[in-house]
This record gives sequence, C-alpha cells and structure tokens, in this order.
Amino acid sequence: MNEFTVRVPQALLDDLRRRLGSTRWPSELPDAGWDYGIPLARVKSLASMWAEFDWRGAEAALNAYPQFVTRIDGQDVHFVHVRSSSPSALPLLLTHGWPGSVVEFQQVIPLLSEHFHLVVPSIPGFGFSGPTSAAGWSVPRVAQAWAALMESLGYTRYGAQGGDFGSGISRLLASVAPEAVLGVHVNYLPSMGTPRSPLSPTDQERLEQTRRLAAHRHPHQVLFASTPQTLAYAMNDSPAGMLAFLAEKFTMWADPSTPVPDEAILTDVMVYWATQTFGSAARLVKETGLGSGPLPCPAPLGVAVLPCDITQSIRPFVEERHDIRRWSEFPRGGHFAALEVPGLLADDVTAFFAGLS
Repeated sequence: MNEFTVRVPQALLDDLRRRLGSTRWPSELPDAGWDYGIPLARVKSLASMWAEFDWRGAEAALNAYPQFVTRIDGQDVHFVHVRSSSPSALPLLLTHGWPGSVVEFQQVIPLLSEHFHLVVPSIPGFGFSGPTSAAGWSVPRVAQAWAALMESLGYTRYGAQGGDFGSGISRLLASVAPEAVLGVHVNYLPSMGTPRSPLSPTDQERLEQTRRLAAHRHPHQVLFASTPQTLAYAMNDSPAGMLAFLAEKFTMWADPSTPVPDEAILTDVMVYWATQTFGSAARLVKETGLGSGPLPCPAPLGVAVLPCDITQSIRPFVEERHDIRRWSEFPRGGHFAALEVPGLLADDVTAFFAGLS
C-alpha cells in the first residue's frame, strides 16, 4: 500500500488545450435544443471553460484528503481514506458510479467524516485506479475487492453506501462479507415486480417508468454492453467528444433545480481524460451484463429516493426482498445525490447508521 498524490503532467495539460483549440465542431439543426443530444453551444461553452480550467486548484482539492494505492486481485486500487476525529466512529465505504469518480464525494466527505471513518475507492478501470488489465472485472468482482480492501485496512465491521454502480456493488458487498457489513445505504435502486396488491398511483407511475427504462435501455448502455472498445477510440482521442458524452449525462440525469456545477463536471471529465479510463470504465457494463435481476443484500438497507433520478424505487417490491430500516423520499435531487444534495444525503446516511447502532 503506497501513498498517492494526484499530479497530472504539465505536458498532458498543454496537449489537452491544443486538442480543445483544434476541435472540429459538428453541425447542428436550427433550434434543435436537446432533441438530438447535448446542444453545440453548451459543449462549446464547457470546452472553453475546460481550456482555461484551474486544474491545479482542482488537484489541490483532491489532494486535501489522504489517498493511497494498493494491489488487489492483480489490479491497482486507488482510494481516499479519511479517519474521523472520533476513534470509535463506524467505518463507511462510499462507492461512486458512472460517469462519476471519487470526485462525486468531495462535498460529502467533510460532512460524513464527522461521524465515520471514510474509505472512498475508485472502481477498477475508473479514474486513479487506472485501466483494468484483464477481463472479468464485473460488479461482483469489485464487491469482492472491496471486502479485501476493508480487511487490509483492519476494518472488521463497517457500512457501505452508493448510487448507480455503487448501489449494486454495496449490496453485493453485504453478500460477500455478511459478517462485516452492518448495513447498506443506497440512493439508487431500480425495482420491478408483479404487485401482490394494488399499487398507489405514485408507485404505479414509478413501475411504468421503470418498465420503459428496462425495455428501452440508454444508448450508451447498449454500446457499453456490446462494443465498448469501439467507442473508446473516439473518446480517448477527442477531449471535446468525451466532454460532450459525459456532460450530457450530468445534465440530463440531474434535477434541474439542483444542477451539477460545471466545475464538478470538468473535474470529473478531467479525471477520465488524464487517466485514459473512459474505455475501461465502459467495460464494466459488458463484464457485468444487463438485466441480471435483483441483487441480494442480507444486510439492513436504507433507501433514499430522489424525485428526478433515472428511476425511483418502489417500496412494496423492495420490501419483498430486503430488510428496510429507513426509507427517505427526498424533496429534490437527481441521479448524482452526493453532488446535487450533499447535505440531505449526508444527513440521511448518518441517520440510517445511527439507527442501526
């Protein structure tokens, strides 16, 4: 296990600015808005900001927290490790999703570290963990790696939290290490089923939305599940292309009333660009597969439902499979809870684990 400091070579930053300055922009239909994808004006604006972005300042913010790299199952694993001032605090593992990174948790780390010892790893193939070097890095394998990571840190009893991929990884972690995981809190939990009794109008609407999502997968998921390598050539070569691809998700999946700040988007995109991990991150979908069914979670579960997320959890279905100890309907927020509503998320996570203690 070695200490880690984020330090992007100046030559890479210079090359990035050169590439952004020589972008060959596509045409756009008049008054197209978002009907055909992220608008040209929006991407040009972000690209201009990125070219002048204070990356050294962003680096300093990332390096404000202790970071390490260790080797697990043949793969480098980067993680942030922030110990609480309270020696008896519960260890808590936070897992990001796609198109996120450890950048997602920058705002909640100071809030949660008052109550928890925090371990915030980069999923293998994402960000500072670097590209995966072998096939087979699926969500279950990541969960096994997390169990090994926590054991190596000497944590024998801990909690887990996540959204997007982090939700599935956290729930599987409870299956991999049931004696160690005290509870799991998630802010994304797709749920489907056949109602045993009539659903409320709200739950019926959520079920229809979830069915539509399952029947019509996001285009990127279809690509990632079939040919992630093909897309990687374009994304690894064109910063404007990668920016457009990722910024679209950060915009469309967020609550318009709690947008992800441009600075956070650019920091996250820069992590992918600097580490050349767009392609390896995309491989996680292919390695895991789509539509694998409900994931087991033997630990007590806390669920935060955000009104503008891709889909909202349906409590009757979740209760059939899980031991629900806390269910929170947030008043605002979308897919990126830690970036959009960090205070609400931190309070909910803290209350959930306090209830378990």
